[in-house]
This record gives sequence, C-alpha cells and structure tokens, in this order.
Amino acid sequence: MVQILKAPLTPLPDPVQVPDGLTLEAGYTTEKWPHAPTSSIPQITFYEDRGFQGRCYECSSDCPNLQPYFSRCNSIRVDSGCWMLYERPNYQGHQYFLRRGDYPDYQQWLGFSDSIRSCRLIPQHSGTFRMRIYERDDFRGQMSEITDDCLSLQDRFHLNEIHSLNVLDGCWVLYEMPSYRGRQYLLRPGEYRRYLDWGAMNAKVGSLRRVMDFY
Repeated sequence: MVQILKAPLTPLPDPVQVPDGLTLEAGYTTEKWPHAPTSSIPQITFYEDRGFQGRCYECSSDCPNLQPYFSRCNSIRVDSGCWMLYERPNYQGHQYFLRRGDYPDYQQWLGFSDSIRSCRLIPQHSGTFRMRIYERDDFRGQMSEITDDCLSLQDRFHLNEIHSLNVLDGCWVLYEMPSYRGRQYLLRPGEYRRYLDWGAMNAKVGSLRRVMDFY
C-alpha cells in the first residue's frame, strides 16, 4: 500500500524528505475555494518520473519556486485550468503552455528538458479575444487584428515576424514556429512595444493561440 503524505495549505519552506516507496502530494488544498465545486478548482500535478510515476506534487495556484518539492519533472496531469510552466524559478526561462489533459513525458509539452521550476495559473476569460499585431516596433507599419487562433502567420498574413503587438482581450500564447511549435511566450492584456517585452530574443513568430480550456 502506498502512503499519501498531505501537506498544509501553504507550500513547505524546505525540501521534503520522502522515504523510498512513498508518494508526496503537496501544495494547496481545496480550502481556498470552500464554496466551489471540485471540478472548478484549478489543479496541476507534477511527477518526477515518466508515465505519472514517482514522487508527485499537486498545485492549485501560482508558485514562483517549485524546487523544494521535486528535483525533476517528467510527466504532468492537468485536471483543471490553463497553466504556463517555466524552466527556471520566478517565471524565467523556457515557457510551456498546458491545458487540461495528460502529458506522460516532457516531449508532450514541447519541453527542452525535465526542468520545471515555477508555474503560473492563467486567469479564465469567457469573453472575446482580440489582439493587434504590427510589422514594426512601437506599433508602426502594417497592422493586423486577430480574434481567433492562427495556425500559420505566414499563410494568413504573409508575415513571419512581429515587432510589436497590443493584446486587447484575453490571454494568448505566441509560438516561434507554425502549428504551435517552438518557443512559447505568454501574452497577457497590455502593450508590447518590441519583442523583448514578451521575453523573446528575436521577432520570429509562426503561430498564435488563445488561452482556452478547450479548442
């Protein structure tokens, strides 16, 4: 029989030592949403090994530092909510967008390695989605408005670079390559005057996707 260790409401300040053969389920409990149905509670579970094996850690909110809870991450199960995962603490490094579903190995979320060190819950948005993209920085040059997913920026707008953009409604994920591949960047409502503002090293953009639970 596998013993389940339950953690308190807040994250533990120090690494948790778990004997061999035990499973760790730590993080935030449902007490933060006492009146919400279980299905509406955001939850993501990180597993150290592939195929949802090994020590695991449950989380239901933003966490700037996951290092105390697991040393590596090779599979993830998202029960509810949309999440952005980060390669390094404090929401730095490579970003990975995950929505509801099972990810049995890190290749399934387009990961470059088994390093996940922070995560952010993306707020739900039930209204329209709208974003304006520009071919030059500071909102100059040709402007195009997007209201739905764009599988290929080149096919739709004959562009392969975006130098500035303005997210008017909803959250989006920008992908470096077409078909939602390559490096990913979370875009929240606001102005981005140059590609450095969304964390990219260049203006290359291949596709754009709205942050939604289902597509």
